[in-house]
Amino acid sequence: MSINIGINETQRQTIAQGLSKVLADTYTLYLKTHNYHWNVEGPMFHSLHTMFEEQYNELALAVDEIAERIRALGFKAPGSYSEFAKLTSIPDGQSSNDAPAMIRELVEGQETVIRTCRELFPAVDEANDEPTADLLTTRMQTHEKTAWMLRVLLQK
Repeated sequence: MSINIGINETQRQTIAQGLSKVLADTYTLYLKTHNYHWNVEGPMFHSLHTMFEEQYNELALAVDEIAERIRALGFKAPGSYSEFAKLTSIPDGQSSNDAPAMIRELVEGQETVIRTCRELFPAVDEANDEPTADLLTTRMQTHEKTAWMLRVLLQK
């Protein structure tokens, strides 16, 4: 059955492709955050271990919302490591990093997702795709707040 939601197929495809990048960045950040949750060490262990858990749980819910929006637009969502690796702008995390390096990398990852979301807005605005705009706005707000909370941990 064809999709008739007031957004033409070309626009839906462009938005779905952009959301696939957001999904890949979000999933990669989820995986990196989970890695750092397991492997963080040092005097801030307990607080970072707990904070990273809260963050990866939030990201796990986000990937589902993003993937479901791609499906609602009529396209398949990427769902494998190899697909995510081709689409993401976030490098893998190294479990051997010390806590400050982990925090810096997670700030960079949060900011990367924000930029990926922001790049998609012109296509979303042109298509008057308010549901996707709402999703992106919510994601950006969450990532900006999380980046701030991580960034202050690096202040002396």
